[in-house]
Amino acid sequence: MKEYELTVLIHPDLEADLETPLAKVRDIVKNAGGTVTREDNWGKKKLMYPIKREEFAVYVYMDVELPADAPLKISNILNITDEVLRYLLVKVDPKARAALAEQAKKAEENKTSEATNEEA
Repeated sequence: MKEYELTVLIHPDLEADLETPLAKVRDIVKNAGGTVTREDNWGKKKLMYPIKREEFAVYVYMDVELPADAPLKISNILNITDEVLRYLLVKVDPKARAALAEQAKKAEENKTSEATNEEA
């Protein structure tokens, strides 16, 4: 199983009942043999250009683990899913993820040291 990042742009009219299209996306991942390890709703945002005559979309980010043949299956199904305006499925670069974790750790340490210096 390899790690992937899946970003899905959901139709803005479905924002009120977002759980239904998200459950559909989760089922697509599960039926392809994968698992969703993390999910983050980024909210409704304006698109850079209209997609299917829509100016806005609800962005949802997911970390998923998939077998080798699953990305093609998921892509084929998401292409014909009406609730999904666009999607991006990319393989995780472990070096980049480790570098981001290290950067976040350093930022936290700097923040802690600055707070300590201000108290003194």
